[in-house]
Amino acid sequence: MAPYLALCREDAQQRDYPLREVFNAMRYVAKTGCHWRMLPNDLPPWTVVYQQMRRWIDARCFETMVEDLRILLREFAGRKGQPTAMIMDSRTLQSTPESGSRGAYDGAKRRKGSKVHAAVDTLGHLLALHVTAADEQDRAQVGILAEAVQQITGDNVELAYVDQGYTGENAAQAAEKQGVQLEVVKHTEVKRGFVLLPRRWVVERSFAWAARFRRLARDYERLAETLAALHYLAFAILMLANLARQLAQS
Repeated sequence: MAPYLALCREDAQQRDYPLREVFNAMRYVAKTGCHWRMLPNDLPPWTVVYQQMRRWIDARCFETMVEDLRILLREFAGRKGQPTAMIMDSRTLQSTPESGSRGAYDGAKRRKGSKVHAAVDTLGHLLALHVTAADEQDRAQVGILAEAVQQITGDNVELAYVDQGYTGENAAQAAEKQGVQLEVVKHTEVKRGFVLLPRRWVVERSFAWAARFRRLARDYERLAETLAALHYLAFAILMLANLARQLAQS
């Protein structure tokens, strides 16, 4: 990961701590959800880690890592590098005092917090992500997500699987404007409890992967861009582990 994280020379005079240790500290924060000031003493000081994290976020390092790792994992799985279909959905994170004015009430989930809108490919790898207040409608984010996905994939995506929260002409037109057709996956009959739906379960599994990172269990961030970047970091960590397994088997 050094080419993605080294924003300056490894032997630069202003570098007092190994870049690997700084990245490990960020992984520790994302996985355990600890306070910045409670980083273990065998990791670099929290001020150093936080400052470097802000540089990585501004340079979009984690987004680039996820994009390249996704292409590699798709090729290992026998797929083309860029997908032609995606799945979109959202999850609501409980707000905290740190999330401030971004917290809003989600009537469907009966929870006050922030909403993370995500698009993944059919293997569950993250394509694009957008953070809003929890009272924002899913269908209103279709155009933003579809545009971001098409920029990443080179206008390669043609189909998007969504749930019934994305119905309506406005959502369909916003997707069509980006060259994407929405396909709403519905229940075939009235059922109670959890039901595994075709295609739709993939994005739910991706959210479950992210939820295992305790920093992402709630919205602990003041800035929406920080919350989004930590999601990209979490998926990068997961994809790195997956890539290591693929290389070990090959």
